[in-house]
Amino acid sequence: MKKNRFSEQLLSLPTPMNISIWWNGGSLLGLMLGLQILTGVFLSFTYTSDLGGAFNSVIHNIRDVENGWLVRSMHANGASFFFMLLYLHIGRGLYYQSYMMQPKVWLVGVNIYICSMATAFLGYVLPWGQMSYWGATVITNLVSALPYLGQSLVVWVWGGFSVGQATITRFYSLHFLLPFIISLLALVHLVFLHEKGSTSPLGSLVHSNKTSFHPYFSLKDTVGFLLLLLMLSSVLFFAPNMMGDPDNFMKANPMVAPVHIQPEWYFLFAYA
Repeated sequence: MKKNRFSEQLLSLPTPMNISIWWNGGSLLGLMLGLQILTGVFLSFTYTSDLGGAFNSVIHNIRDVENGWLVRSMHANGASFFFMLLYLHIGRGLYYQSYMMQPKVWLVGVNIYICSMATAFLGYVLPWGQMSYWGATVITNLVSALPYLGQSLVVWVWGGFSVGQATITRFYSLHFLLPFIISLLALVHLVFLHEKGSTSPLGSLVHSNKTSFHPYFSLKDTVGFLLLLLMLSSVLFFAPNMMGDPDNFMKANPMVAPVHIQPEWYFLFAYA
C-alpha cells in the first residue's frame, strides 16, 4: 500500500512537549471555520439576496425549514465563538512574541484577520434588519473620509447613491467567497508554520525538546473540540440570542434610524 506522505508528515510533526492550552487556538479556529462554511452553505439554500425578500427568507428559514433555526443560530453564534478564539489566538501570539520568531506566519495571520472582519461585516448586513441596514450605511460611509476618491468609492461600494439592491447582492456574493479565501490563507499559514515548527512557550525552536504530534496532541485537540462544541451547544439551546442585537429583529426601515447604531460586539473596539 502506498504511503500518504502528507498525512504522515502532519501526524509526525515535531511539537514542543511543554506547550499549554493556548496552543490549541489554531485547531479550534479550524473547526469553527469548517462549521461556519458548512452552516453557511445550508443557509444559502433558503436565503434570498433581494431587498423585499431577504428579511422574510430569514424568518422562513427559522419558522418553516426543519431545524433551520438551529443552523441559523449555529452560524450566528459560531461567528461570535470564532472571533473569541481569534482574539485569544492573536493575544497568545503577542504575549509570546510569535511575530518575531515566525514573521511570515504572523503576516499571513494578519491577512486572515482582515478577511475575517470583512466576512463578518458582510454577513451582518445580509438579514436586512434595522441594524444590518444602518450598520452597513454608517460603516461604508467611513470610506468617504478618504481624500479625493472617497465619495466616488462609496457610490462604487453601494452600487448606487444609497445602500440598496446592488449592495445586498454584491455583499452576499463576497460573503460566500471570502471564507474559502480564508481557508486558503489558513493552509498557507500552516505551511509557513511547518517551515520552522512550533515554538515553545520559552520561544525555543530546538527539536531535542519535541515529540510527535500524534497521538499526544491530536488527542489534546480532540478534548478541546469537545469542550468547544459543548459551550457552543449551551449557547444555542439556552441563550441563542444572547450575542445578537434586538434591533435586528425588525425589518430595515431607511426612514427610522435606531437610537444606537452599533456593530456586533467583536467590532465595538474598531467602531469606538
